[in-house]
Amino acid sequence: MQKPINEEITSRRTFAIISHPDAGKTTMTEKLLYFGGAIRDAGTVKGKKTGKYATSDWMEIEKQRGISVTSSVLQFDYDGKRVNILDTPGHEDFSEDTYRTLMAVDAAVMMVDSAKGIEPQTIKLFKVCRMRGIPIFTFMNKMDRQGKEPLELMEELEEVLGIQSYAMNYPIGMGKEFIGVYDRFNNRIEQARVEGESHFLPLNEEGELAVEHPMTETSYYKQALEDVLLLNEAGNEFDVDRVAKGELTPVFFGSALTNFGVQTFLETFLQFAPSPQPRKTKDEQLVDPYSGEFSGFIFKIQANMNPAHRDRIAFVRIVSGNFERGMSVTVPRISKSIKLSQTTQFLADDRETVNEAVAGDIIGLYDTGNYQIGDTVVGGKLNFQFEALPQFTPELFVRVTAKNVMKSKHFHKGILQLVQEGAIQYYKTLHTEEVLLGAVGQLQFEVFEHRMKNEYNVEVHMEHIGSKVARWIENEADVKESMTGQRSMLVKDRYDNLVFLFENDFALRWFGDKYPDIKLYNLL
Repeated sequence: MQKPINEEITSRRTFAIISHPDAGKTTMTEKLLYFGGAIRDAGTVKGKKTGKYATSDWMEIEKQRGISVTSSVLQFDYDGKRVNILDTPGHEDFSEDTYRTLMAVDAAVMMVDSAKGIEPQTIKLFKVCRMRGIPIFTFMNKMDRQGKEPLELMEELEEVLGIQSYAMNYPIGMGKEFIGVYDRFNNRIEQARVEGESHFLPLNEEGELAVEHPMTETSYYKQALEDVLLLNEAGNEFDVDRVAKGELTPVFFGSALTNFGVQTFLETFLQFAPSPQPRKTKDEQLVDPYSGEFSGFIFKIQANMNPAHRDRIAFVRIVSGNFERGMSVTVPRISKSIKLSQTTQFLADDRETVNEAVAGDIIGLYDTGNYQIGDTVVGGKLNFQFEALPQFTPELFVRVTAKNVMKSKHFHKGILQLVQEGAIQYYKTLHTEEVLLGAVGQLQFEVFEHRMKNEYNVEVHMEHIGSKVARWIENEADVKESMTGQRSMLVKDRYDNLVFLFENDFALRWFGDKYPDIKLYNLL
């Protein structure tokens, strides 16, 4: 590496983009890649007739539906920084994948649809960021459409999410009358729909336009000046430390679709977003990014990124030190040493072999079945495990079989690989060993069915057995099959742990009253 390793680590910016579906998250990702020089032409999710798809939506079903259902990893360089973006699924049925991804980032960019305000999925994802103390930067999107008033949006942000905000810029008009933004941070006005040098207009010491311009006669400009004056006098102060602690969110107004305000946002974000942060181990020790020895954890496994080769990639967030291709690492869970000779970095489905990487980077390891989500990988003589990644308790269940019994081998291989990705959870009945699948949302089953057919050439039959209340058992030895009944099915999970599937909360309470000595627990 050209720079010393500490400088390389300091230059990393690793973040996720979170939002409710259709708030413009994938479009923003495209524009950031465009500014980073990673793509020549930003594809649009909506542009199905043109054959252009978003770079981060590489899976066939994502192209058909125009939604993200897996987390993509995208990397580019900008202004001396190495940027790692994790584009996450917005759909709530895939929130487990998103939650795990948020464990691998140092900051989050929250996209808000300015017409709709703070939506349910945004609230859920924000809570995860808050729980981890992740700095959050907010982009109020779609200002080129009519939406809520900007002060109303900021008030909603503070009231609904309980985080204070600071407007880095402020919109002048909206919808068809969207003229631009008053850039408080850079002391200038950025004009919408204007190209070239005149795109930016300077402000004088009083905070008004320093040059003669027709804009000054408009009511939109005058209103923006009044609102900015109000924010200057009564709003929050900008505080870098509070941003770093996740207590204050810098707010940017713009439009990802028309590419307005995105570059200014990117430059400001990279200035204030944190470099790689320490991570906790299971015994509460902090691992420092600059500590020398290589360490990381696997937060995602993806099968068939290249269907022609039936490959499996384990995504690793490097926590400390540096990675060199060919090095040997240990997986403490299985006490196994593995040589990392096949490794990759990503631009969605475009991959290239990576020879070196440092703390903050995301790399892909070719996996022949050694790794699991949540695994720690360490170099040298290190021997510890990072704290566990969240796993959700499924709520919906199906009984699944192969339509063609001759495809049994492919059926079981496909299920095993897709379960290991963490998108669905696997269970089997005790004696008949029928396969049951559990999921957080219905769309996960649809994606499973689609991928089994397209990637493993197996058509499946799924029989819905409805929603269940799943509970694991602390004292398995005390459980007897006689405790099961019509309202409480006993099954095994993929690790052969016993699990009760209760018909409903009433059945769970009834069981607790009848068998008070059986200690039950759920996941998240």
